[in-house]
Amino acid sequence: MRILLTGVDGQLGFELQRALAPLGELVPSTLTGRLPGGGSGRPLDLSQPDSIDAVLDAVQPSVVVNPAAYTAVDRAESEPELARRVNAEAPQRIANWCARHDALLVHYSTDYVFDGRTTTPWREDDPPAPLGVYGATKLAGEDAIRASGCRHLILRTAWVYSARFANFLKTMLRLAGERGELAVVADQIGAPTTARGLAEVTALLLARPERLEGERLGTFHCVHAGQTSWHGFAEAIFTRAVDAGLLPRAPGLRAIATSEYPTPARRPAYSVLDTQRLRRVHGIALPDWRCGLDTVIGELVTF
Repeated sequence: MRILLTGVDGQLGFELQRALAPLGELVPSTLTGRLPGGGSGRPLDLSQPDSIDAVLDAVQPSVVVNPAAYTAVDRAESEPELARRVNAEAPQRIANWCARHDALLVHYSTDYVFDGRTTTPWREDDPPAPLGVYGATKLAGEDAIRASGCRHLILRTAWVYSARFANFLKTMLRLAGERGELAVVADQIGAPTTARGLAEVTALLLARPERLEGERLGTFHCVHAGQTSWHGFAEAIFTRAVDAGLLPRAPGLRAIATSEYPTPARRPAYSVLDTQRLRRVHGIALPDWRCGLDTVIGELVTF
């Protein structure tokens, strides 16, 4: 199995490089071709969709794993064309190539395809209704993959973080060292999901590619179990960070409403994803989000 992996310089791509390496020949790629920590991979610029076929023709992968995306949710409101090229046109080009070459495409999408106007976890067949450019372009990428007819797995996830790169956990730990009190939104609910957990699920799915047919393909939700608010997530981060010796003390934490923290892009108020289909079809489930947090805090302690 030859795997082309995009976005190795992002938090999910970094974890996927580690998790997928034992499965076959792994060809990592980044925008420039430079890999984190040194080394070189394949240059691949998803903002230039016309260049994608040439890279795929050169690599000839049997599997393409595509975590790369335009994820600047607020900036997407002012850069819709760039977001569309990366999140919609690039996946379309990859999917069309995979369809022509009978290659499998693993692609990642987001809770932002939903509007958040419910109080029960979203299922894969619930009607999408994105609130902003980011969600709309990610949904367009999903639709293009399905329309291509290629064999595919689309893994929708949410609130992804890790011990590396920029994310909510790293931001909270940095701010805790700079301020005595923080205000964090308490009326947006989701399931914090580790990049490592998501990468490990992907590796399990790809471990036996010959079984990926029929209902084993398609769209699946993949997040850690349970739910919390951003405020609740921050509170748990500080508690565990203090216990682990990463912080001398937790800052004061004030719960605020979304209306008190306006942003260019609207966020879904409730974006918990129902993962029963992944469990039923593949027998895979991530543990409670607090377990994932413990793992990431443990990584930070060893740095």
